[in-house]
Amino acid sequence: MPNLAARLRDHAARFPEKPAVILCRGPGKSGQLRIASHSFAELERDSDAAARGLLAAGVGRGCVTLVMLRPSFAFFSCFFALLKIGAVPALIDPGMGVARLLECVRRLAPAALVGVPAAHLVRLLRPGCFPGLRTAVTVGRRWLWGGQSWERLRRFDSAPFPLAGMGDGDLAAILFTTGSTGPAKGVEYTHAALGRQIDILSWTFGITPEDRDAAAFPGFSLFSIALGMTAVVPDLDPTRPGQVHPPNIIAPIRELGCTFSFGSPTLWDRVSAYAERGGVRLPSLRRVVMAGAPIPAVVHRRLLGGTLPPEGGTFTPYGATEVMPAACLDGREALAETAGLTLAGRGVCVGRPVPEVRVEIIRIDDGPIPEWDAALLAPPGEIGEIVVLADHASRHYHRLPAADALAKIADGGRFWHRMGDVGWLDGKGRLWFCGRKSHRVRTPAGDLFTVCCEAIFNQSPEAARSALIGLPGADGFAKPALVVEPIRKIPRPARRAAADALFRLGQANQLTRDIRLLFFHPRLPTDIRHNAKIRREDLAIWAAGRLREGFRLTSGL
Repeated sequence: MPNLAARLRDHAARFPEKPAVILCRGPGKSGQLRIASHSFAELERDSDAAARGLLAAGVGRGCVTLVMLRPSFAFFSCFFALLKIGAVPALIDPGMGVARLLECVRRLAPAALVGVPAAHLVRLLRPGCFPGLRTAVTVGRRWLWGGQSWERLRRFDSAPFPLAGMGDGDLAAILFTTGSTGPAKGVEYTHAALGRQIDILSWTFGITPEDRDAAAFPGFSLFSIALGMTAVVPDLDPTRPGQVHPPNIIAPIRELGCTFSFGSPTLWDRVSAYAERGGVRLPSLRRVVMAGAPIPAVVHRRLLGGTLPPEGGTFTPYGATEVMPAACLDGREALAETAGLTLAGRGVCVGRPVPEVRVEIIRIDDGPIPEWDAALLAPPGEIGEIVVLADHASRHYHRLPAADALAKIADGGRFWHRMGDVGWLDGKGRLWFCGRKSHRVRTPAGDLFTVCCEAIFNQSPEAARSALIGLPGADGFAKPALVVEPIRKIPRPARRAAADALFRLGQANQLTRDIRLLFFHPRLPTDIRHNAKIRREDLAIWAAGRLREGFRLTSGL
């Protein structure tokens, strides 16, 4: 299996002057979009020079290198330079909070750090989290902490760098999960697995080098470049996609002719609503891919109802940092066939398995399962734990053998990855997502699943979204409760009536009749990466301390 950086080299040879990266900033005084464009040849030369500089600085084959850079030309050059050496770039979401980020760094134990000045300041203040660090490179102004300067390091010869030969099992990168349902974990990806993932993305979405990606999720732009696409990086805060200024996404798409975009559902909810209100059309945009959380039907409806061209489509791949994609659903199929069942509490359909992926449903088990056995399978149509067999799935977490034991099921020379989600398969082979396994609420009457129950309450005109949580109950069971984020602030005297209206919705469906406690929350906490996954563990702690503020179902309803 060749080094993944060979893909960049091939693209630079085929179309050297084509833009690889276009960095966008908001419109200037003239009203025009401000851009900085870098060609494939430029990226190839710069990463060759950087590879030589990094090698001279002590970054060698297998060196785990923490990369803490904002989306920039330096970020892309650094990532491919590390691949060329055979080093292992590691990416952690910076917005998860300093304490959680430092815990990830401590577990990672990087030998090298390439980062902005703020990252090096943290390194100085918390040296215990960087015990094995040997090489430090600063991108930007370097103060008193020593180490290498990225600008100086890149002055090495930019002649073609001899790519490190990589075997199928050699590590290519470590990508951290969001930590939205527990501590973030480093996911180890080999060159073989990442290469296969890139190919599957190309097949699934029909991606060609003629496409231009409006990279609404900056991490995906690395795949874009490996696929030969131009990565157009909009002006947005990657830790707050749900607060994006819609014109910052729309302007690059319209002015630069973007044909493809991968982004958070909260980002596209905001952008599509803005486009619908203003009658904005995006005639070049043929594919919008949304992942990270269930996608509301209204987002598909807005985009397909006129924002995209007639031949345009929306797609919702299902997967995780450990294996992406595993399944995919076309937005038109969602609107025509599955959205109604979602409203009835059946879960969210995420489509059929993509090529070379097998999906099964096993009985829910919270413990490790060492070996695969057909007896593990749940009966057809029953909600159970989702497991995936795929060559592009990550085999290991970084330095977390206990997490490996909980997430992997050996099957001969291959393995099943336990997604940590619950769902079911319908008669057409489509997968339905019902929530995280750890978020199910275990009651004496049976398990309640978050996505199924929340869909019932989210139909209320008062609810922007809701979250099912479990509070301590008797005999090891939980007491189900609902936390609702209102669309607009509800005055205190009107909250009882609003709660009763929500309870009436719940009582009308067998799934939700046991939910008899409700709270209002001004803004549900969400994950950093997508601003879409609700942090239900945090909400359960919040609600447990505010039981007197909760509303209980009255007998008159």
